[in-house]
Amino acid sequence: IDSSLLYFCREVRRRHTVAMSGECADEIFGGYPWFYRPEMLERDFFPWIHDPLARVGLFRREFARPDEGLSYLSERYREVVSSVDALEGDTPEMKRSRIASVLSQRFRVLKTEGNFNNNLGLPLTIFRMTEEDEIAVLEMGISHFGEMTWLAETAEPDIMVITNIGECHTEFLGDRDGVFRAKTECFDYVRLDGTVILNGEDDKLRQVKDVHGKRPVFYGLNPSCRVYAEKVEPLGFKGTAVTVNVDDETFDVTVPVPGNHMVMNALAGAAVGSACGLTHEEIRRGIESIGMLSGHFRISECGDITLIDDSYNASPMSVRAALDVLGRLPGEKLAILGDMGELGKNERRMHREVGQYAGTCGAGRFITVGELSKETAAGIKETAPEAEIREFATVDELLESLGELIRPGDSVLVKASHFMKFDRISKALQQRRC
Repeated sequence: IDSSLLYFCREVRRRHTVAMSGECADEIFGGYPWFYRPEMLERDFFPWIHDPLARVGLFRREFARPDEGLSYLSERYREVVSSVDALEGDTPEMKRSRIASVLSQRFRVLKTEGNFNNNLGLPLTIFRMTEEDEIAVLEMGISHFGEMTWLAETAEPDIMVITNIGECHTEFLGDRDGVFRAKTECFDYVRLDGTVILNGEDDKLRQVKDVHGKRPVFYGLNPSCRVYAEKVEPLGFKGTAVTVNVDDETFDVTVPVPGNHMVMNALAGAAVGSACGLTHEEIRRGIESIGMLSGHFRISECGDITLIDDSYNASPMSVRAALDVLGRLPGEKLAILGDMGELGKNERRMHREVGQYAGTCGAGRFITVGELSKETAAGIKETAPEAEIREFATVDELLESLGELIRPGDSVLVKASHFMKFDRISKALQQRRC
């Protein structure tokens, strides 16, 4: 073993000191600026924590892996900051930002930043909590069975939100039934007096009848849900006007980002806000105050084109949602689509199905990038044989020709999984046109 690391928890005001060493520590932690490699540390793997205020005390445990140590330490730290309610979910950036925006209308909120949503990132996020924080919105990202158990056990959420059962991570979870089983592992660790909030439009989640003897709170577009949208009126670039019904009381709100999937995000935020005792006015302000995030369905006017930058990540469900919005934008419509990752043995079929759907969305031109996206192009040809399609093997090849493929007045969607680095395409379009 040739590596040892000392981690100073600056985010908790240096109240705790954690020391780690181990053969895998360099690989996992070496890129983070918080770590200092000391001259001397014991060579067996261990973490320890010392609280100068003597509320945690000094202890020593041995663990096989660094993430096990971090999980243990974060549980102990969570016990110290016991006044903070934990709200968790499989909520990517736009969803968790909407929820955090609603809750921040009344509470001091800590939320997961970036992709700190795994067995390393979740404990590090918990370490950021202070006694001033009142609610923590913690995202949990999984791709294997057992990971949700680990994450939920670490945080013991008071409120658990599951936004959908999609086709992401079927590479490791098999199919949507596997995704459902993996995500609902969390139910065993929701506090007995806690609340589970589920998407009532999802066919898998609707199967959940109770958790710890309590019926979940469902949200959606159907009046059978406890939180639902009575009226939905698209407003173009300005978003969507919605009348929200919560326990048979209504209020009007403008969701500032277009798309029905953004309406669903807003309804999730309304359900969480209601569970936490917020007024309708506080919920409305929270929904309307969130802006668009770079790479996360950000719509902007760039010179003489309209750009939908949704380059951060992609799944079959999110691509279809983005295509729906593209179809409602003005001008000629161009979809630039790339490979989607972690879809397992059915990845080619799923790409072809996305292509078949894309051919019906109203776009007349398409650019596909990547090996799997050859199937996307084939699917487009099946449902829109008249469409103009250009295929590229890599982003670099596309960038060489991008300028000649964009026309004045175009509405352009940029969408692929993160590993495809489609943010380079968005940046090129912004630099060329803005």
